[in-house]
Amino acid sequence: MSLRPAAMAVVLAIVFSGSARALSELKPVQPPATDVERGVPLPPLDEPVIGIDGGLPTPNPIIRETQQPQSEDTSSDAVPAAEGMTVEIITDPAQLPESALRMRELILQAAATGDADKLRPLLGTGPNATQLAQGQTDADPVEYLRSISGDSEGQEILAILIDLLNTGFVRIDEGKPSETYVWPYFVALPLESLTAPQRVELLRLVTAGDVEDMKAFGAYNFYRIGISPDGDWRFFMAGD
Repeated sequence: MSLRPAAMAVVLAIVFSGSARALSELKPVQPPATDVERGVPLPPLDEPVIGIDGGLPTPNPIIRETQQPQSEDTSSDAVPAAEGMTVEIITDPAQLPESALRMRELILQAAATGDADKLRPLLGTGPNATQLAQGQTDADPVEYLRSISGDSEGQEILAILIDLLNTGFVRIDEGKPSETYVWPYFVALPLESLTAPQRVELLRLVTAGDVEDMKAFGAYNFYRIGISPDGDWRFFMAGD
């Protein structure tokens, strides 16, 4: 059935009026109320929001590494020596007892003169004489030092003394009558355990070939110096 134009106009008017009425009855969607509108107080601007762990809240868990407190005293280091043992390497001479510190300074001063005879008052005599060899020697101590030096004046030995006393050192037999401070600290460490910096220190005293010989021998066997806590110069000799 076809509608005349006048009837069609009436139908369209009815449809559009119904649609307009339906749209007018729709209610606008209201956004959710904010904290301010609900009356929830906000934190002050100068106080950050605190998370459950006491810090600023983060979207992901925080991974924290546990760090051991580090001592500010770097003058000594505990390093492994043998199984179940540690050796304290002391690098600050100020940690020596006063008498031992004084003897160290006197040896350095005497050696720096280039005159081996300056060591004579420090070497002691009788039971307190400084041990200069593994076995007994009846030679004059200063002449003996000259005899083992690479030069006739004993200046190589004086240089070795200075080099040794400027390395780190260790304390052995602590609390016993034989307690001694010994230079260099290599006497107390397996050579295979030395770090790269420690190997450099050792190579300031001996050659690379010497180090290989020591490893074959099984221990440091170059010169070492021992001073007691009360300032006796106990030994200066090579060997193990």
